[in-house]
Amino acid sequence: MKNTGTLHLIPVGLGAAPTETWLPTAAREAAGRLHTYIAENAKTARAFLKLAGTQRPLQEITIHTLDAKVDAQQMRAWLQPLAEGGEIGLVSEAGCPAVADPGARVVAVAHDMGIRVMPWVGPSSILLGLMASGLDGQRFAFHGYAPIDPAERARQLKAWEQSSRKFGQTQILIETPYRNDAMLATLKQTLQPGTRLCVARSLTTPEQWIQTHPISRWKSMDAPDLARKPAIFLFQAAR
Repeated sequence: MKNTGTLHLIPVGLGAAPTETWLPTAAREAAGRLHTYIAENAKTARAFLKLAGTQRPLQEITIHTLDAKVDAQQMRAWLQPLAEGGEIGLVSEAGCPAVADPGARVVAVAHDMGIRVMPWVGPSSILLGLMASGLDGQRFAFHGYAPIDPAERARQLKAWEQSSRKFGQTQILIETPYRNDAMLATLKQTLQPGTRLCVARSLTTPEQWIQTHPISRWKSMDAPDLARKPAIFLFQAAR
């Protein structure tokens, strides 16, 4: 492979917390020296860069917005300068870029163009939740969002629970923060009493809260405060 520039995959925080608590020094330094970014949301990217610190004024940093209308041709145009050297950063709205994130499309184009890809260490709610859950960390599946319709959601959760029981697999999902309470209620109503459920809220922030219990115990507990706060749900069926 010829010597090319580098696409840096820079993690973004999961909530309000000092960058030094969740982003290594080398990653912060890399983020601070870049002057071009590809971001899912330019506003949150600027907020991250303000926290991380930059070598040049924020207004001099170019941020390309990666929305649903951006096609591979446009991504190639953004990445073309890297064919001759240089550096560009890729960030998500939160967490690690390209993990449950549209940035994966940019990374795929970079590989197709023969551009060096550099992933930096940082927070992923999926992995942090799995680490802290006490559930199986060798066999797991991340599903993203469950269906919104209550009946469809319940059917899907039962199907995932069956897969968990069959394969000994942890099931992981997320929800839009304002629907967290409804999701927890559906999980308690749908899953079997012996299925263990982990709820991880506001990871890496001062409001972090993580607990794992069988569904039977969740039903007897006071519901945690999940309203409008980022949360991830993990469960594993008893075998």
